Amino acid sequence: MANSNARTLRQNRTDAERALWQRLRRKQLDGVRFRQQAPLGPYIVDFLCAKQRLIIEVDGGQHAGANADRARSAWLEGRGFRVMRFWNNDVLRNLDGVIEAILVVLRSEGSPPPFPAPIEGAGED
Repeated sequence: MANSNARTLRQNRTDAERALWQRLRRKQLDGVRFRQQAPLGPYIVDFLCAKQRLIIEVDGGQHAGANADRARSAWLEGRGFRVMRFWNNDVLRNLDGVIEAILVVLRSEGSPPPFPAPIEGAGED
């Protein structure tokens, strides 16, 4: 069921997810492999680098202040994953900055630094 849902999500990506995937696919970032819409436990994450245990989520305005996203991140982090979240608008307007933030995390061992912290309502599409 999760694989079927992941396949559907891959076919219905947002413009921001499509743009970011163009830069993540084919090991373009430091030779690191990412998967898109990857099932992980009860969730399907937008982008997953299993080797580096890094998850990248691209969120629209409906995610502003969402308790479900906090619980999801806590579950993933509790299993040793680092979670980075970007607003759709950040990806579409500042893709190079998003890529740079991802590279910083890929080259580090700690938790991802905030990219600028989402402000409630600021990520609206």
